[in-house]
Amino acid sequence: MTHFTQSQAQESDPIEIARRVYEAYVSKDRASIEALIADDFHFTSPRDNRLDRSTYFTRCWPNSISTDRFTFIHLVRAGERVFATYDLRTKDGSSFRNTEILTIRNGKLLEAEVFFGWMIPHEAPEGGSLR
Repeated sequence: MTHFTQSQAQESDPIEIARRVYEAYVSKDRASIEALIADDFHFTSPRDNRLDRSTYFTRCWPNSISTDRFTFIHLVRAGERVFATYDLRTKDGSSFRNTEILTIRNGKLLEAEVFFGWMIPHEAPEGGSLR
């Protein structure tokens, strides 16, 4: 039987890895996030189709400058995937909600799929829609 210390368990726990990825954006710690992202990483969003690791850092990492904090609404593990819904607050005070599916294997972020949400406060009136 294999026994892990609490520190070892945290280093391989997908939810802990996900939290550390988001925290790197808040703390602007590129070295930390680079250590968490696999060499064969891919990033997909409504605007990006399977960007490789290098392109991800060129296109997405600069957003860390405006990131103030993440408030997690859902952070759920399903095997090697973490489903994260969060409210992101930016340095200028604006906020929005996204959901991401993160694939984490062997303590590294292998894939991120981002699904854009809405602005906070919501632009549509409660019970209504935008035209």
